[in-house]
Order: sequence, then C-alpha cells, then structure tokens
Amino acid sequence: MTASKPREARGLRASPPVASAMDSTNLIHQSHRRSLDYGITAHAEPDFSSPSRGLLNDALDENRFLFQHAAPVMETLYDQIVNTHSMVLLTSARGMVLHSLGDTDFLEKASRVALTPGMDWSEENKGTNAIGTALTEEEALTVHGNQHFMNANKVLTCSCAPIFDPYGQVIGALDVTGDHRSFHQHTLALVRMSAQMIENHMFADIFPKAIRIHFHTRSEFLGTLVEGIAVFSPEGRFISANRSAQFQIGLPFAALKAHTFSSLFGIPVSALSELFTGTTPNPKQLCLHNGVSVWARVKLKAQNAWMAHPQDVQPPPTPANAQPAPLKQTGKRMQLSSLQYLDTGDPQVSSVIHKLRRVSGRDIPVMILGETGTGKDLLAQAIHGDSSRSGQPFVSVNCASIPDNLIESELFGYEEGAFTGARKKGSIGKILQANGGTLFLDEIGDMPKHLQARLLRVLQERKVNPLGSTKEMEVDVAVISATHKNVKDMIARGDFREDLYYRLNGLVVRLPALRERTDFQLVVQKILKSLCENGQRVAISLTVMDLLRRYHWPGNFRQLHNLLRTAVVMAGCEGEILMEHLPDDFLEEIEHGYNAHLPPNVLEAIAHSHATATPTAVPSTPDPDGHRLQDVALSAMANMLRLHKGNVSAAAKALGVSRNTIYRKRDQLPPDVLG
Repeated sequence: MTASKPREARGLRASPPVASAMDSTNLIHQSHRRSLDYGITAHAEPDFSSPSRGLLNDALDENRFLFQHAAPVMETLYDQIVNTHSMVLLTSARGMVLHSLGDTDFLEKASRVALTPGMDWSEENKGTNAIGTALTEEEALTVHGNQHFMNANKVLTCSCAPIFDPYGQVIGALDVTGDHRSFHQHTLALVRMSAQMIENHMFADIFPKAIRIHFHTRSEFLGTLVEGIAVFSPEGRFISANRSAQFQIGLPFAALKAHTFSSLFGIPVSALSELFTGTTPNPKQLCLHNGVSVWARVKLKAQNAWMAHPQDVQPPPTPANAQPAPLKQTGKRMQLSSLQYLDTGDPQVSSVIHKLRRVSGRDIPVMILGETGTGKDLLAQAIHGDSSRSGQPFVSVNCASIPDNLIESELFGYEEGAFTGARKKGSIGKILQANGGTLFLDEIGDMPKHLQARLLRVLQERKVNPLGSTKEMEVDVAVISATHKNVKDMIARGDFREDLYYRLNGLVVRLPALRERTDFQLVVQKILKSLCENGQRVAISLTVMDLLRRYHWPGNFRQLHNLLRTAVVMAGCEGEILMEHLPDDFLEEIEHGYNAHLPPNVLEAIAHSHATATPTAVPSTPDPDGHRLQDVALSAMANMLRLHKGNVSAAAKALGVSRNTIYRKRDQLPPDVLG
C-alpha cells in the first residue's frame, strides 16, 4: 500500500474523516490511477489462493487488541444489516480480512470474489475497493458498483472506515460489503460511527495507569459516542485524545503533544482527586484553554470508579407492581436477589427461576436454551449473582464471536512463545480467569468440534493445560452454557459431542420468547422506567401497546428495548409514546406483514404516522454500552448545530455529512438548534 499522509498533516476533524461526494469522486479517480500503476488489469480474475493458516494466525495474533474491541461492535452492526445481502468485515492495517459476519445468502457471492478471512484487499492486490482505498487515504468512503477497478468486484457495494488506535495510527478498518443492488445511503454513517465506537472503547484498556477525562460542552452527551476523551499521565503529561476531544480543545493530535493537563484545563492535575470525590451525582464544569466551558467526569484507575456518578452503581429499579425482592447475605452486606429481579410474573419464567433456586450452591452445570435476545446472558449473570461464588469472577465467552483459530488460546491460555505473535508473558485464558467463580459459555453450539474434547477433559479433571505448556493447572469453576440451537439435532448429525452435552446439561432450562410471555405489559413498563432518569415517567398509548402486543418480536428483548429507546427519545420523558414516535421500518413491517390481524384503529394510527413522519430514518444500532447509533447521530447533529449557532453548512462540514442529511432530520431535532 502506498504511504499515506501523516494524520497530523490532514488537519483537525471532529469525527472520523469522511469524503464528500466531490471528494469521493476525486479519491476514486486517484485510486484508479494507482491501480494502473500497480499493474492491475480490470478484467483480472479474483485471486482465490488461500494464505497459509500460519499467516492468518499470525495476523490474528498481531491484531488481538483490535479484534477484542471490534468483535462486539461488529455483532451490533451486523444485527442492523441482517437480511440485507451484506456482510461486516474487519481488516488489518494492511488490508487482510481478519473476521467476517454475513448473511448466508451473500456468503457464497463473497467467496466468489475472494472476500473471506485471510484474503488481501489492499489496493495493490485488488485495485480500487473500499477497504484498500480507505486504508490508503485514511478516509471513510463508499465504493459502489462500477467504481471498483476490477470488473469482478463491480457486483459489490462497500462502505469502509479506517480505525485509529489511541496513538493516532491506523490499526485496521471496518467494512460493510453487500450486493450492489442493496445499496443504502446510511450504511457509511453506521460504519463510521461503529469505527469511532471501537476507537473510544480502546481508551479504557490501553492506558491502565493513566488519568482519563471524559468531557463535552453538554452534560447529557457524557457517556455517548460524541464525548471527548483525553488521557494524561499521573503527572499531567498529555498522552492521547480521541477525535471529539481534539475538536473541542481546538488542537490537532500533534499540537496536543506539547501540552499538559494544566495548560489545557487550567487547573493542576493534583486537584482532580479532590474535585471529583464526594457524593454529588453531577459532573463538574471545567474551562478549556480556548475559553470553552465543558462538563467533565474523570476516571482515576486506582479508585476504579466514576467519580462523578456514584448513582451508576445503584441497584436496578423494582417494577411498580412486583413484590419486593428478597435479600441475601453476602459477607457484611445485604443485596437484592438477582434471580428475583428477573421474575416479573410470567409462569414459564417463574418456573425456570424456581428450578434454578433448587440447585443453587450445588455446582450443578446449567444449560440455558432460548432464541437470540431472550436474555440468556442476563439469566447467567443472575445465577452467578445469587450463588456463593458471587464475589468471584464471572467470565463470559461467546463461542460464536471468536474465530475458530483463536478460541483455543482464548479459552485455555498459552505460554510465552507458544506461537508466533504470542504475548511476551503469555495469557492465562478465560477458564483460569474464572477460577473460583463462574464460566459462562455463550452459544456453546458454535464451539468447534475439535475443541469440544479439550473442554470435556477440563470439566472432568478440573485441570487446564495452556498451549505450549507442559504443566497442568487446577481450576475450580461453575459452568453455565447457553445456545439458541437444537443441540440434540446437532448430536444426531455428529456436530456436537454427546458426552460433552451430558456434562453440561445438569439442569436444562428454556427461556420463553417474548411473544410467548404473559407479562409483556409489565416488561414494557419496566424498560420504559429504566430509560428515563430522576424518577421521570413516559406513558404509552393504548393503541401503541395494542400494536406491540400483536407483533411477533423476532429479536425478542433486545429488539423491544431498542425500539422503546427510540420512542422515548422521540416522545421525550414525561410525554406519551404515540404511533408517530415508532421507527418507520418497524411500522412498515407491521403494515405490510400484519394488516389482516390489525384492528382498524391501529391501521388508522399507522397511516397517520406515515403522513407526519420524516422521509428517511437512520437505522438504529445499540453499542456495547447500550447507546443507539440513531440517538447518537441526532445528538451529534443537535450539538454541532448549537456549537455553530444554527449554521447548517458549518455543522454538516464538522460532522462530515451533507446539509440534506441534517435537513431530512430537522423534525427530529430540538427546535432551538436550527437558525
């Protein structure tokens, strides 16, 4: 790949760089010229030669930190594009595909153009394409159909954003590729936001002894995708800052290196400990060197707590008509029963909880069955929380999200030098991390067959043998597993070991799908209560509740929570959720698929909502912390408009979007932000 211009030389940007329509055309044109220089011909056949497994393993190990933070975001992003003939890809900084998630019907087409893990999609190898060109230019862009240099790739539409590490260097790229006929104008925005989400999450892990300050001009944007994050040494020396921080401070990354905490925030770093202690639940206001006032909270790693938000660790709210949850003794303190909190009145759920209480404390393995989104992970945490091991680690492993060639080292650990690219001090692995506590094997049905025997041996002998080690280490874990698959059918097909199944299924419980539950209204009210703060309440109209009851909820609780979160934002706390507050795609699915089952008043309400709705809605996506990309996008637009005093052109330029994008959302934005 050709050397790209240093990040500092490209100027200051408020968010991941994105090319405008004209800039994009120029970038594509320049990329085509580079492709010719590389000697690539448009009619060349895709290179199907598979790299050696060792090369891919080396790349995965080299990019372990990137994958660790990207994998959950990829799953969230894929949830939003599922069934759109598309796939999500993560690549290295050199353009090698590391991991992919895709629709089954598109995977075959992807394999025909060599769009699979291990393949090189740099410009030098594939000519103009979103991955290679985005990495070369360090710009987020879409390459659609005929814009690809090679004819074989013109059946694709690809949107890609580079991912920068906390030191300002390109570490990889996130891409959504699909059939060129399924192009959607909002895909690039989703990819850009997801890439920024990955970048922000990296800050939490890469500076273990640093002081991390989170800030924004508006306090409600703290904890969202658009907050600024700046990192300083304990002595106050500047270490790093994300893009939103650079924009708010008004200095590019290179210039910030010459600053300290005191020169940027006007107070000595020693004042932070006193300033951000105490019982006040509110963030503190600080003044930046450029005179801009911001709200801030500080993470002091040594204290391992958010200093400005002690209320963040309060117990979950109790449903209004639920019985008080029983208390259980844990050492010197009492705490709410986690299992009781999940019991909201459905007979099937109550039966599950009753069975789990009977085996609590006996270290009987539990297998949780249920559709995706039914809350299997929450139930596993509740089982751990009510057990005698609650003070010990709860370690979750998603067997479906870790590549086959990484899951062995992730589970069992490895010694120094066990393979090329291994960490200098090795890794103890998830099983040993859970020693004394609970190991949750989520999506156990996706565990590779060759590792099932190793797991069985660990469960039988209670000993772990890390890769590259001749020593066995004793381990004491309670095991909970979960899957949405029919394991007995997998056993019959030879895809799952029968002996492992019987080792895991000491007690098998099944969580009902949301559409099967009798406590739907209470669940809705409970979610709504959690979405509003400070005791505020939001009502829900009878028509909307009737509609929600009739829907089949293929995404179960995750889908319901996301939909209600959007509705609360649209209606505002202390308001009432009406039909026009529901997402357009949800209403369209209801209208087209369920007309025969809807009463006239519901159909009339849907028709009215279409008449008053905005033309296009940004697809909704929750991030790993529970935020939604739709909410984040609207918040970012509103914030930039306030910063630029209603100037749409300036706000659009700062966000890297067109003015029309903001105009299309004007009815969803606060009235005070538009000039």
